[in-house]
Amino acid sequence: MPNHNADSLYQQIKLDILDQKLILGSVLKQEELSHRYGVSRIPIRDVFQRLKSEGWLIQSGKCGVMVNPLTAEEAEDLYFMRMQLEPLILGYAIPNISNKILGEATDILEQLDSKQQSGQQHGELNWQFHTCLYQAANRRTLLNTINNLQQLSSRYIGFHAIQLNYVATCQTEHYALIDAIKEKQVEKAQDILEQHIAKAGKLLVNYLANPT
Repeated sequence: MPNHNADSLYQQIKLDILDQKLILGSVLKQEELSHRYGVSRIPIRDVFQRLKSEGWLIQSGKCGVMVNPLTAEEAEDLYFMRMQLEPLILGYAIPNISNKILGEATDILEQLDSKQQSGQQHGELNWQFHTCLYQAANRRTLLNTINNLQQLSSRYIGFHAIQLNYVATCQTEHYALIDAIKEKQVEKAQDILEQHIAKAGKLLVNYLANPT
């Protein structure tokens, strides 16, 4: 199967998880999904491995995989780590953030303002915004570590933005962050970012711990 088709299948399965067409905690079988998506079992197997490595799926028995449930404990761990590392890299980045970078980041925010975003699209654009700023730090190892955290967090980010109606609050904080960066107010920008991550994390953890 060509790589672009495998990538399309990978994106579709992620989207179906975020849209709850593939239910959290449900067991997936290669044969069933091959019929569902009209492909052979080989690309299904390959996509399963990719999604398992990113935390979207976990092994279930000898032959199946399960859609990885969202848990309060995992969400809390991920957001705690992001709260430490992302303000750190932002501090390194701010002296190097040009008007061009600020313009690119603002363009992404305008796309995020659209009401037509799916959970997956929102999560991807949200990360494009943050990484647009972080790349200016020129700290490759730190950015790679944060990217890995982002991969693990991505299914949570789309969930809290869409399912918990956090988009408007999230965007207000994004624009406040841009304003602080424009003024080269490093500590203020770091504090906004830390609180931005903390509030989103607390909202999600509380929901997952008390879903009713």
